[in-house]
Amino acid sequence: MRIPTATYRIQFTPEFGFDNAKAIAAYLADLGISDLYASPIFKARSGSTHGYDIVDANQLNPELGTNESFDALVGEVQSLGMGWLQDIVPNHMAYTSENLYLVDVLEYGPDSSYTDYFDLSWNAPFGDRQERILAPLLGDFYGVSLENGDIKLEYEQNGLTVNYYSLKLPLRLESYTKFITQNLGKLTRTLGRNHPDFIKLLGILYILKSVPSEVAGKQRQDQIAFIKGLVWELYTTNDVIREFIDENIQTFNGEPGNSESFNLLDDLLNDQFYRLAYWKVGAEEMNYRRFFTVNELISVKVEELRVFNNTHSLIQKLVEDGTFTGLRIDHIDGLYNPIQYLERLREKTGDVYITVEKILELTEELPENWAIEGTSGYDFLNYVNGIFCQTENKSKFDKIYQNFIGSRVEYASVVKDKKHLILEKNLAGDIDNLALLLKNISSKYRFGNDFTLNGLKRAIAEVLTLFPIYRTYITPDGIGDSDRATIQEVIDQAKEQAPLLYHELNFIEKLMLLEFDNSLTQTEREQWIYFVLRMQQYSGPLMAKGVEDTTLYVYNRLLSLNEVGGNPGHFGISVAKFHTFNEQHQATWPHTMNTTATHDTKRGEDVRARLNILSEIPDEWEQQVNAWSAMNQGHRSDGFTNPYGVRHGFAMPDRNDEYFIYQTLVGAFPFAENEYTSFMERVKDYIIKAIREAKVHTAWLRPDSRYEEACTSFIDKVLDPSISGEFLEAFRPFQQRIADYGIFNSLSQTLLKITVPGVPDFYQGTELWELSLVDPDNRRPVDFEQRRTYLSAIREQVKTDILGLIQELLNDKTDGRIKLFLTAQLLQARTSYVSLFQDGDYLPLEVQGTYANHIIAFARREGNQTAIAIAPRFLTSLIQPGDNPLGESVWQDTHLQLPAGTPLTWKNVLTQQPLEVTETLSIAAALTHFPVALLVSSAE
Repeated sequence: MRIPTATYRIQFTPEFGFDNAKAIAAYLADLGISDLYASPIFKARSGSTHGYDIVDANQLNPELGTNESFDALVGEVQSLGMGWLQDIVPNHMAYTSENLYLVDVLEYGPDSSYTDYFDLSWNAPFGDRQERILAPLLGDFYGVSLENGDIKLEYEQNGLTVNYYSLKLPLRLESYTKFITQNLGKLTRTLGRNHPDFIKLLGILYILKSVPSEVAGKQRQDQIAFIKGLVWELYTTNDVIREFIDENIQTFNGEPGNSESFNLLDDLLNDQFYRLAYWKVGAEEMNYRRFFTVNELISVKVEELRVFNNTHSLIQKLVEDGTFTGLRIDHIDGLYNPIQYLERLREKTGDVYITVEKILELTEELPENWAIEGTSGYDFLNYVNGIFCQTENKSKFDKIYQNFIGSRVEYASVVKDKKHLILEKNLAGDIDNLALLLKNISSKYRFGNDFTLNGLKRAIAEVLTLFPIYRTYITPDGIGDSDRATIQEVIDQAKEQAPLLYHELNFIEKLMLLEFDNSLTQTEREQWIYFVLRMQQYSGPLMAKGVEDTTLYVYNRLLSLNEVGGNPGHFGISVAKFHTFNEQHQATWPHTMNTTATHDTKRGEDVRARLNILSEIPDEWEQQVNAWSAMNQGHRSDGFTNPYGVRHGFAMPDRNDEYFIYQTLVGAFPFAENEYTSFMERVKDYIIKAIREAKVHTAWLRPDSRYEEACTSFIDKVLDPSISGEFLEAFRPFQQRIADYGIFNSLSQTLLKITVPGVPDFYQGTELWELSLVDPDNRRPVDFEQRRTYLSAIREQVKTDILGLIQELLNDKTDGRIKLFLTAQLLQARTSYVSLFQDGDYLPLEVQGTYANHIIAFARREGNQTAIAIAPRFLTSLIQPGDNPLGESVWQDTHLQLPAGTPLTWKNVLTQQPLEVTETLSIAAALTHFPVALLVSSAE
């Protein structure tokens, strides 16, 4: 198995395709990257900016380049000795007319060859729901869209289609009879009853009415294609028939302003296998499984072996021919049976590097029976971020936050409230489906016969809301000890909080623990198991939407902690817990990925690094933020009644959103003055997304333009020097100090990522300062030419005058070259000592002396090689703004206690300087020239 030394995530888009990636491959190799980590590259919805809306997993995305350009990229990557880690998406596909598998289902219904591909109520076991497949893709109510003329019938060679802007859906065969017979008498008079083409048309009608219903599958599709071909031939060869069909199209499409004129099209649409609906309907009615709450992403039944084999055939081919040397699995928790999926994938792809996108809570462990190398790194992100938050100031930040917003907020309560909100407003239809399934099961038992659908729904909601992790992994083979403990803990809490649902909760517990009654038939056992596995598929989406996409925009005590996979209820993490985490990784998942930024993170890694500085200075932060608020009070808008009749009796933005805005400005404010104007626009775009995600005063389902405009107006005003000169004069010096100290946090974070157990992962562009906000802001184009130029110059000066280079970088830290230098030097060391960093033991080192709490240190040891990493933190109390944390004047007597047998001679691989030690190692000596250190020694 090829284990990456370091991965670099590339976001492929139509603007950055295979040719662009080829152009930067040599730069990545020079940086020290061993493996290109690619966003999904398979055929996606036209114009996709991320690639997760796949329409065909067995084709490369033509918008990224030709097959030849892909081959050229692969050739370049391989010539550089690099590998390719590919992000794959087994859980879902795009709900679009470009998805021909889905279009086939929508046209042929149960006769489609691909009905089993998608997670529909049609193919759900133990169900008899055959209602039309919901297509909640309209931008307005169905009736409004219809009578505005936005839904149109069109005819082309492939047949009749229903069109709504770019959406194009087919009509079922039976609809052709209704369409052709409309106004057929006029055609009879015009063409003549005995005209050969008219007779052909009558023959087509006869065939349409005579296709036997028992004909199904490929045979039926062939017959339909034959009929469509006959109609098209008449349309293209007979002008009268062409005019007849075109007039019918016009008739069916109705006339805006004449409601009755749309009856024909309405009737036709009601006959289809799908039901066009307003997109908001998907929140309360749903008969297919989605990715989270995204209507446009329909889930795939990859648990079906035929579906698995088909959707992974190209992936398998590219693994077998050596193109892909690793796979990253997107949204593993969405799958029906993740363990089965991973076993099949391992069998299909062999001994290839595999990681999964898996969100782990702080004390949760990855299942050890998974045939993978680890996760994509969110667990590391939150641990390394947490050690830069000064935990002893938790109570002060609680008080600052409480006083600023005027109320006391408990994180756990917010999580529960927001999960309930998502269940009620966004996942109601999905929970209805679970409740119906549970009702079907309970009605077969005398002790469950009295359970009502409403009671079961409330019980399911209570259980899902209290789930402390993304999901459990119960399978038909049984339940593990940790999953059993989780289920029992959740049920016990649910009984305390909802005692009236005691019996329903007991029943759910019995099912989830697979406590089968002896009297159950095999079919009934399978129905239990189906419910359990189905239930597990919804705890993850609820956690993602309730916590990541709602709570993290509402609970704003310290925004650096509000990150994917994080728990902002914990105010930082101790160094001891960080060491324990790394020791466990080395023992169980030594090749897991370690990341500090992804395409999904809530803010850039260096934004978090800055905001963690605030945790060190609570008193000053409180004074500053209160002063700013007082200065900007006049920029907040007065209350009003919104379009929904709700009175906003407060100034806008509200105090919580105002607090959010100030932290955002402190964290993301650019170093370069020429970015100021674009920054204002980026922040305004960001705040709209943030307050909609928060779902307090506005939301995606019910946008409140007045509140949104008040927030963007507030940002405009506070960042306008002609209006807010007093504020900016107070804000800018403070923000610049935070940014200066944040640089040292960023350097320490980079050191730790590259040297702890695991594979360091770099999101595109983060080798310089990464001050992005949430997507789409973090998917802006990267200036690779600038990075290439910087790196080339650094490489040259390292050879001739490394200490002079370091001094130059320290004198001008704002351009990011200092981070690039550190990254390149560390990756070079990691490449030179591959075995040490991939397989070496992890040894926490004891720090002693005056500033022991300000140093994180550990050793990596393998054979006769040892490396020591030293990362400072909490520097606001050690150095003045503008100073560097170097030398004895800063670190005084702080030192490391080295283990017995440790070598005496070391080399700092960052500065290339030698270092002699005794049984202790002076921090001042290690940090003489550069703010972090990596020392390497080979014992004699």
